[in-house]
Amino acid sequence: MSTGWFRRRFLPGGPLPGPRPPRPRTSPLPYRRPRFLRGSGSCSSTADTPRRPEARPVRCPARGRALPWNAGYAEIINAEKSEFNEDQAACGKLCIRRFEFGVEEDQEWLNLCPEEFLTGHYWALFDGHGGPAAAILAANTLHSCLRQQLEAIVEGMVATQPPMHLSGHCVCPSDPQFVEEKGIRTEDLVIGALESAFQECDEVIGRELEASGQVGGCTALVAVSLQGKLYVANAGDSRAILVRRDEVRPLSSEFTPETERQRIQQLAFVYPELLAGEFTRLEFPRRLKGDDLGQKVLFRDHHMSGWSYKRVEKSDLKYPLIQGQGRQARLLGTLAVSRGLGDHQLRVLDTNIQLKPFLLSVPEVTVLDVDQLELQEDDVIVMATDGLWDVLSNEQVAQLVRSFLPGNREDPHRFSELAQMLIHSTQGKDDGPTGEGQGIYSTTPSAHAGCLWEAMDSLLPAEQYLEAATWEKPAQVLPCSPLPRHRHWG
Repeated sequence: MSTGWFRRRFLPGGPLPGPRPPRPRTSPLPYRRPRFLRGSGSCSSTADTPRRPEARPVRCPARGRALPWNAGYAEIINAEKSEFNEDQAACGKLCIRRFEFGVEEDQEWLNLCPEEFLTGHYWALFDGHGGPAAAILAANTLHSCLRQQLEAIVEGMVATQPPMHLSGHCVCPSDPQFVEEKGIRTEDLVIGALESAFQECDEVIGRELEASGQVGGCTALVAVSLQGKLYVANAGDSRAILVRRDEVRPLSSEFTPETERQRIQQLAFVYPELLAGEFTRLEFPRRLKGDDLGQKVLFRDHHMSGWSYKRVEKSDLKYPLIQGQGRQARLLGTLAVSRGLGDHQLRVLDTNIQLKPFLLSVPEVTVLDVDQLELQEDDVIVMATDGLWDVLSNEQVAQLVRSFLPGNREDPHRFSELAQMLIHSTQGKDDGPTGEGQGIYSTTPSAHAGCLWEAMDSLLPAEQYLEAATWEKPAQVLPCSPLPRHRHWG
């Protein structure tokens, strides 16, 4: 973003505007759970993991309702923390059409073929906060934004090397050399499409929530399989891992006030007006008190990964930009995440200080080359929101997966059962989930899943996914099955 745009959007010349009068709260989209939960009921607990009497029931798809790639999904009933479950999930088939630029410079893109030119698959988890509206909008919008972004660059994706000019026009004979020197690959185009789709979806959410007088935001964790690669895009504190027989490979990083401390402090350093004189950007091991005045204490600033000492001044006694640590860390005393979608109207309590300038909607994208992995039958990709990871570590989840799958290879609903088992495992912990949650897990098929292989259009050789997600403190997991060939998104 440009400095000029940033100043116009967040640093108006006059005083900050007061709160806007409330508008009628007309939802831009009706509240509902994910479509694949229609006709669902409560899941029975697995034999190995009995459910505690006080544990809330877990919802999963109807027994005869197959989900994409034989994956699994489940969610736990809301604990009345809010009126509605604020998390959402989506999965489907991406059908990317082929376009060609017109002869005239001002001519629109033309659709050259009625059928899809390239197909992929899409899974997404949205962990909402401040209401369900943002997550509902994201679940109904992001895949469409992504499809449009991919259609705009599909010609470059299928080329041996992404061309300098998408129209095929060559201005400089050395253009291919410049592209090669920059190291630009096909996967870089997909990464750019994901980044742009997240940004576009965030703008849509902002407009829709403002028009309907609603507020809220959500994190987003997305997996896209395309041309033999799996792209995992994360904006927030959700997580995806690949579990193999002898390996646990992280596929995403969490974005919290702690992990992005230097970026957030740098922004406050460049634009101190954003803090309105109410916060200090400096980090101290604890909140300073009056007795600390004049003392030399540990601190660090935006340019520091290490620590140093400074003499405490009166301005250092202000509330810190980032307060707390671990799961308790908060940005401006409000949010526990530093990336996500929405939150355009969110302000610090009793102030006009906006949080949106510090929040990024751009995801970090990890690329997994599926063709080169030699995936096995019990290799699993686990995607989940923070409700699972707050209770179980990567290794604990991997241990549960490895212990469950080998003994259940003949069970057609095993990924659903695994999802439920993971949820019940979090419920069994004293510090387990207390809110609602949902989950999506993925696995790779072998000869056992030959029919699923055929349904995948050979886009992800020997691969299938089970999905599971949980919200903050909840534990929920549910099975997802192979994506139907006829299902088109957008």
